[in-house]
Amino acid sequence: MKVIAVGRNYIDHAKELNNPIPENPVIFMKPDTAILKDNKDFYYPEFSKDIHYEVEVVIRICQEGKHVSQKFAHKYYDALGLGIDFTARDIQSTHKEKALPWELAKAFDHSAVISNLIPKEEFDNVNNLNFSLSKNGKTVQNGNTGDVMFDFDSLIVFISKYITLRKGDLIYTGTPSGVGPVEIGDKLEGFLEDSSMFTCNIK
Repeated sequence: MKVIAVGRNYIDHAKELNNPIPENPVIFMKPDTAILKDNKDFYYPEFSKDIHYEVEVVIRICQEGKHVSQKFAHKYYDALGLGIDFTARDIQSTHKEKALPWELAKAFDHSAVISNLIPKEEFDNVNNLNFSLSKNGKTVQNGNTGDVMFDFDSLIVFISKYITLRKGDLIYTGTPSGVGPVEIGDKLEGFLEDSSMFTCNIK
């Protein structure tokens, strides 16, 4: 499986990082070694001094798809969860200044927290889901999937023009505003429609 992530999909987040509003989805990838599941601890890497949390709704691809049409895109994912796209902001900032790729800042080991996944049918409307992240008991991010620039179906259509989607692939669909740093000793907890989806302790 592969992890495909979407940057700048919430306007307020793009603005808070002084990024331009994209005309098309901004896509990057994480390897399967980035996955951190089962509420395991995140160990602060020695190569960065500024790791940030970014909470995101994650969708799971359920069948192979290439050049998927908008009409059928909804049939290509079957479950949703919540995750964190951990980002080495110091490395990312340096690489952006030099027009270099983001991989070292985004694709490092255990940079993709993932919750258990919930069947799509259990949600009344996947385009109107509230989600949030708390740090040490205080809410730091709030989002709603209705606020994205590119909804789930549109992301599947766009990505599948370039990359074949396969069963089990995960798409991290973007983060709302409120991203910020973590420190050793912090506890993160993610919520989807008021249900706790994961906890992650920073070690």
